[in-house]
Amino acid sequence: MSPPPPPLGRSRRKTAVQAFDAALDDSELVAARSALAQGRWTEVRELLAATGDDWDRRGHRFDVLGQEPATSAWARDWRLVEPESHDAELLLAFAAVHKALRGKARSDKVRAQCREAATRVPADPTPWLALLVLERSLGREEDVVRLFDEVRHRHPEHHHAHHLMIARLAERRPGAGQDPLHEVYDFASWAAEQAPPGSPLAVLPVIAHTERYRVLAGAGLESTDPAASRHWAGRRAHGVIKAAFDWWLEWETPARASHPRCHVDLNFLAHAKFCEGRAAEAAALFHRIGRHATPAPWSYPDREPHEAFTAARATALGSA
Repeated sequence: MSPPPPPLGRSRRKTAVQAFDAALDDSELVAARSALAQGRWTEVRELLAATGDDWDRRGHRFDVLGQEPATSAWARDWRLVEPESHDAELLLAFAAVHKALRGKARSDKVRAQCREAATRVPADPTPWLALLVLERSLGREEDVVRLFDEVRHRHPEHHHAHHLMIARLAERRPGAGQDPLHEVYDFASWAAEQAPPGSPLAVLPVIAHTERYRVLAGAGLESTDPAASRHWAGRRAHGVIKAAFDWWLEWETPARASHPRCHVDLNFLAHAKFCEGRAAEAAALFHRIGRHATPAPWSYPDREPHEAFTAARATALGSA
């Protein structure tokens, strides 16, 4: 006899938490992505045209659309109908990047495709973001640095580019001593200081601290249970986490909350607060996150992110 099914309420909650969606709270992107999966690329064309030069949102939308398996085919149809469309060309480039990351396309051809897209609209940082996404995983460090500079030259506050750069820098000297002196912390502090008031780059020192934990735990130098690790207990850790949380309290406005990658920052900050043992503050962040959880950093160093997020949220909300 087969075992009885789980209680309905528990099953529904588990399904809701597991539905990680890279689109986050961008409902227009969700609708356009659904239309594209059904072959209606005109909705995507209208969405990307309406995005304009909001570079963070433009990069977010292209990257999310590029992750979908059906994007290549429908973007190719779009390009055939509108051969001069830069957006169609760039969407094909992003789709090719994600195919290469899955081992389904040759990286040299994808690099050439992205560079060709970059020549069409020189002021657009988005083709360079596509290359940065690729080289973050497949390229040399000097290539990552150079591409980050290309993006930053066109949009100094590019959110996604800074996260990619920090993740790669954190991997330098994975087993080195004197970790508080690691260069990723200097880079994050410098970038946060360079950003204008209210910029989400203020959270970068927390991102750097978390990415460094990923590397150290993966090398066996920190506990694989982040909440049990001493990585979150030092003076520097407390300082950067407090500064980021205070910034969030001060700058959490409707305009700030509309940033396309706002929930990425919220997940990193909630993770840091939970690991620090500040359950009430973590609970406030979990309430703000709602259903928009992200795999990172809950998967660090090698954890099942759904289970890690659910357990941390239940503990924080229960304590609060």
